[in-house]
Amino acid sequence: MTPSRKLKVPVLTVCLVALALLAAAVTYLYREVRAESVQDESRPAQAIVVFGAAEYSGRPSPTLRSRLDQALTLYRRKFAPTIVTTGGPGGDPRFTEAEVSRNYLVEHGVPPEDVLVEKESSTTDQSVVQVVELLARNRISTCIVVSDGYHLFRIKRQFAAGGVTAYGCPRASQQEPSPWTFLKQVFAYLLWKAGIRV
Repeated sequence: MTPSRKLKVPVLTVCLVALALLAAAVTYLYREVRAESVQDESRPAQAIVVFGAAEYSGRPSPTLRSRLDQALTLYRRKFAPTIVTTGGPGGDPRFTEAEVSRNYLVEHGVPPEDVLVEKESSTTDQSVVQVVELLARNRISTCIVVSDGYHLFRIKRQFAAGGVTAYGCPRASQQEPSPWTFLKQVFAYLLWKAGIRV
């Protein structure tokens, strides 16, 4: 056996082992993301954080409205005295998801002073960073996160990395997310753990 042949065998073995470990990690995380997507951990906290979604000419999309209605329920049940809305401008630069969300909440009886707005972010990762800073300025260290269930695994861990304890609360949904939706969250989480922000 030539020296080059001797070198190739260990390299191939290492690659196969690495692939097997990656597959095992992805499988484990997929199950965790899926399991947490249906867990409602709502409990008393200092704030409710509603993650943004599409808005249409100043009105929340069905997905965003569902998240906001979930936050309203928690607020009215006195789980937290403050609601934080998130999200920058989408396709229409006249509006931000956060401001549209704030207006919807106020229209439904939430006092304006009880709503904090984070309107600069355009991705989930950016939203978490901005909200962690906003919460710190307001001396808030616990929150209930309202979003689609498949987001919650990653979001909760990102908040924890920023020193905020987050409890997940999935919005009411009529449709089961596809396996690919959960897989995207797994890969987004792995990229975040690797220091790659998306």
